[in-house]
This record gives sequence, C-alpha cells and structure tokens, in this order.
Amino acid sequence: MATISDVIESFIKELIRQSQGHPIEIQRNEIAKHFDCAPSQINYVLTTRFGTQHGYYIESRRGGGGYIKIMRLKPERNRPLHQMLMEEIGNETTKTQANRLIQAMEEQNMITKREAVLMKAATSDGVLVSPINNRDQLRANILKGMLSAMLH
Repeated sequence: MATISDVIESFIKELIRQSQGHPIEIQRNEIAKHFDCAPSQINYVLTTRFGTQHGYYIESRRGGGGYIKIMRLKPERNRPLHQMLMEEIGNETTKTQANRLIQAMEEQNMITKREAVLMKAATSDGVLVSPINNRDQLRANILKGMLSAMLH
C-alpha cells in the first residue's frame, strides 16, 4: 500500500512528465491542501525524493505566496550536471545515497538497467572491504570515476 509520500511523489512526477521538459512551479500550501497533509510533508517528499541525487533541481521562494520550481536535470541540456553530481557525492557517500543516484540516472535513461546493476555492485559494501573502514570514501571515488567516464 502506498504511503502519502509515495502518492505525493507520483503526483509531482506526473506534473513534471506533463510539462514536457519545462520546469514546474507548485505552491507547497496548495499541494498540502490537495492531499490534506501538513506542508512539512511536502517538504519531506521534496527533500528526500527530488534532490540533485535524484536528477532534479529545486528552487524555492518563500513568502507572499511563494512557490517551488522543480526541474528535471538533463545532461545534454545542462552542462553543469557533472559538477553538480560531483559536489552532491562529495568526499564520502553512503550505499543508500549512491543507490539513489544510480536509480535516478536509470530512470532518466542516462544509463541502462545493466549499467545500473554494475554500478550498484561496484559500490556495494560487500566489495568495498578496507582495513581502515573508509568504505564511504572509496564508494564516492568509484562513483565519481564511473560518472565522469559516462558523462564525458
């Protein structure tokens, strides 16, 4: 059974799909009223499911009927995508963060399902064995190397 977060995510993704590549603008309070939930629930969905690691750019304006602008990142139209992804990964990344990024790339058809499986395998805890327990640093470096090869 879908949670309210899943339903809100699906709703926003459908709005994005219908926009045919254009940014969408939504008002947090209006979406919250539509789903009969707190505006903080909308914030939660946006933060956990629509960040750069998921392939989206979010711009927020508060006050005076503020809005949230959401845009799907496209590598062929968005030159700084590589840089944004490298900054998002940083010096360390967890398995969950890496898997979210890989999933977003697959959903955007930037990589194939097979490439996603290979990337997830290469960044899994099972293969990142280190005597000094620096898995998250190794994972970030491997993921950055793979993304650099794929995006350039």
